[in-house]
Amino acid sequence: MRPQLKVLMVTTNWPAPGGPRTSHFIKRQADFLQAAGVDVDVFHFQAQKNVARYVKAWLAVRRKLRSKRYDLIHAQFGQSGLMALPKRLPYVVTLRGSDILGTVSDRSGRYTAAGKINQRISQMVAAKADAVILVSEHMQANLPGLERCNIIPSGIDFDLFRIVPRDEARRQLGLPLDERLVLFVGNPRQARKRYQLAKAAVDLLNDRLPARLVVGWGVPHTDIPLYMAACDALIFTSMQEGSPNVVKEALACNLPVVSVAVGDVEQRIRDIEGCELCRDEAPESIAAALERVLQRGKRVEGRKSVEHLSETSITQQVISVYRSALSAACATR
Repeated sequence: MRPQLKVLMVTTNWPAPGGPRTSHFIKRQADFLQAAGVDVDVFHFQAQKNVARYVKAWLAVRRKLRSKRYDLIHAQFGQSGLMALPKRLPYVVTLRGSDILGTVSDRSGRYTAAGKINQRISQMVAAKADAVILVSEHMQANLPGLERCNIIPSGIDFDLFRIVPRDEARRQLGLPLDERLVLFVGNPRQARKRYQLAKAAVDLLNDRLPARLVVGWGVPHTDIPLYMAACDALIFTSMQEGSPNVVKEALACNLPVVSVAVGDVEQRIRDIEGCELCRDEAPESIAAALERVLQRGKRVEGRKSVEHLSETSITQQVISVYRSALSAACATR
């Protein structure tokens, strides 16, 4: 029997109790790793682009490393990997999107100078890591010369993202039974999500086919599957993503997806009848795609296409990376 792995997971993103949907996928991964027999301690901190906060967090991580024996550190997001340097233990880093692709300003929708610095930090952290996990293959292009990356998307909790009858979900959420509903999941004030593009597309759609745009934000994370069951299509308009969880979760609920080409969405929906990848990002193109999907009026066979992304399966892949990283670290000593 293999000894229990002891892992210190470090992250700048962690869901706040009662807060909006954000970073639940990290807590879920930690929980599933724990359930699979890995001893996981989580250290999370709010960096807020503040050097003093990073220094304080770095000192706190050093204290934790002195107080308990760990086998390795798992940094979630590139900037969190700074807490593992200089190396005292083998470490794995998961790069998830903006850390390696660049940060987009919530206000202007433009890439920021601070984001470029973070990108360089993430590249440095990845170069020194014993193993690198990327949530999508397209992110590899931002790590020139680094070939030892593992492609492991965030997993799906199929017990949470389940099939619920449409009318039952609408009754629970107080939504009308007789309207076409298009779901947008994300913060409307975050420029990267491009809510205004989604709204413009639905406004154009209403010239030909009545539909209402429903925003899934500021609601409990556990209610998102109900919104996916209640609505007739998901509209996804982000300008930048790693591997968007909302698209995979929508497919797990058999909800048709209409999306711009971003992240790994094309890979997820290209073979699913009833989903549409828009040929461009014009509101007219998105509206036309929505009209075709809504006129079809059916759920999709999406759940089967993402079964391999169950959190249980993803957890075993992450554990495999842990063990290979430890083996590689031992071999270089």
